[in-house]
Amino acid sequence: MKTTLVTLLLTCLMIQTTFAQSIENSGLITPKRSAEPFLFSTTTLTPEDLKWSLDYSSSYGEKVTGPFGQEGVGQQVGVKGYLGKQLTVYAHAAVGNTFSSNVSSAQQVEVIRDFIGGKKIGGLRVGLGLGMRRDYSSTNSILSRATIAYDAPRWKTGGNILFEKAIAANRDKIDIISSIGFHYRLKGKFYGGLEAVGEDLEGLWSDEAEGGAKILIGPSLNMTTKNNRLSFALSGGPVFYATSNPITNNQALRELPGQSGLSLRAKVIFNLSN
Repeated sequence: MKTTLVTLLLTCLMIQTTFAQSIENSGLITPKRSAEPFLFSTTTLTPEDLKWSLDYSSSYGEKVTGPFGQEGVGQQVGVKGYLGKQLTVYAHAAVGNTFSSNVSSAQQVEVIRDFIGGKKIGGLRVGLGLGMRRDYSSTNSILSRATIAYDAPRWKTGGNILFEKAIAANRDKIDIISSIGFHYRLKGKFYGGLEAVGEDLEGLWSDEAEGGAKILIGPSLNMTTKNNRLSFALSGGPVFYATSNPITNNQALRELPGQSGLSLRAKVIFNLSN
């Protein structure tokens, strides 16, 4: 009886091992992902992810501000980490050099907690977070962000809804910025897809102080090296008005001209974890 039980257990173990190896060889296991696969959406980390990372990004913008980037050339350095208990912290500082040679800076810090999922890489994650921002015009804002992400073996998607309250006069009561990205695994750890971001979306149903709702849609690429030490991301596209409202505040940071703009971003992420 004991011999039969041991034989059965060993057989089950061999079947399980063979099945796991078969899944891994077929590429159905979600590989270690980039700490931030998308450029216009912020995603949360899990205990299975690389715990801490440092990222450097550069952007180029024409007739753009706010979530679409800074007019001219911008540089940004950020730190992202997993604090445990489904908490993710992200802080970054940016410097922008406009076409008129004016240099300005911005800083931001956020803490986001997953309330659904967040204990493993795969599956659904839904989180809520709070933060503060000091923008390029030295205006302080309070941030509240809702995140959603779903990671599968061959594809991933992530999106945000960001509510921003600027602590300044003659600004919108609340700015709504939403974003979504989709990636499909093309080969190994190389992903391709699309990203979209919308700003001042309250302009779709009411007049707002900064000119109307604006939208960006463009391609998105992400690649991670075999040892997970480095990952690279690239995205961007045209920025256009979805609505056109009268501009009541010419000093608002996110005021855009009536014509179309362009925003391009590239990022390299360094893994700081062992």
